[in-house]
Amino acid sequence: MITQRHATVAGVGSVLPERVVPNEWFESFIDTSDEWIRDRTGIAERRFAVEGEATSDLATEAARRALEEAAVAPEQVDMLICATLTGDTPIPSTAVWVQRKLGIGAPAFDVNAACAGFSYAVSTATAFIESGQAETVVVMGAEILSRVMNFHDRTTCVLFGDGAGAAVLRRSEEPGVIGSVLGADGRSAEILIIPGGGSALPASRETLEAGDLTIHMPNGRDVFKRAVVEMASACRELLEKSGYTAEDVDLLIPHQANSRIMIAVAERLGIDRERAVIDVESVGNTSAASIPIALDRAWHAGRIREGDLVLLASFGAGLAWGANLVRWTGPTP
Repeated sequence: MITQRHATVAGVGSVLPERVVPNEWFESFIDTSDEWIRDRTGIAERRFAVEGEATSDLATEAARRALEEAAVAPEQVDMLICATLTGDTPIPSTAVWVQRKLGIGAPAFDVNAACAGFSYAVSTATAFIESGQAETVVVMGAEILSRVMNFHDRTTCVLFGDGAGAAVLRRSEEPGVIGSVLGADGRSAEILIIPGGGSALPASRETLEAGDLTIHMPNGRDVFKRAVVEMASACRELLEKSGYTAEDVDLLIPHQANSRIMIAVAERLGIDRERAVIDVESVGNTSAASIPIALDRAWHAGRIREGDLVLLASFGAGLAWGANLVRWTGPTP
């Protein structure tokens, strides 16, 4: 008898840096206000890493917490996948630094799909488990975006924060990760980009002084529109191919970029506010870390129960987007 292989979420964990940065902090050097930021984004504060704190430090702590919740020892981990755009080093991967800090010998690599990174990483981990190449995979989303922000650009610097979240995916005979849908559109790559620092425009004094090593979003309205359209579309496609409807969803956890975007996605799907996690107020946009942080915080708040159908949706630079549908079988708070 052949036993089917599925991936299930066995535990989650997250961590935020200690430094709290309220909206008022920006008022001293750019033309903005707490009211302006709250009204347009829903953000009141975010966390910034302190000097000497690296992305792998946050990812490692989030992974440790997820492993503890899952009652899994580090030596039982078969693979580490880290979704990030702000890795410790160009090489090696951030996941390798996490592997070293956890003291394990499992294969480790990064995934860069910007704010959609966690969706891509969950889909990748699920494929490894379902194919028999792994039994236990730790998936992390971790960012220190405060190191790649232009603090003279009020349209972007007020949006982002630092943090990390992680999930432990384990083999199961029952499906936990029911399915995933991923998408990308490189034709619109320039509307959300860090133009410098790569082979196309290498890091130099000139690119540094020009601000090319920081986040650029020349048309925020286009990003807003595409985020709403693509996340809602990915969710509909995933629900349809999985045999569910929006009414079956117990909790929607969208990428925590902007409260207006998240509300618009929920409305397009016909999911009421009570079934949507909007957790951006005290965290900000943490890119690839936003979904696992929100997932962990929702679980600890008692918003997720065993058997719940949880829909994750993301959108970011690339443009890239994704959705994962999860039947919650992890621990209950």
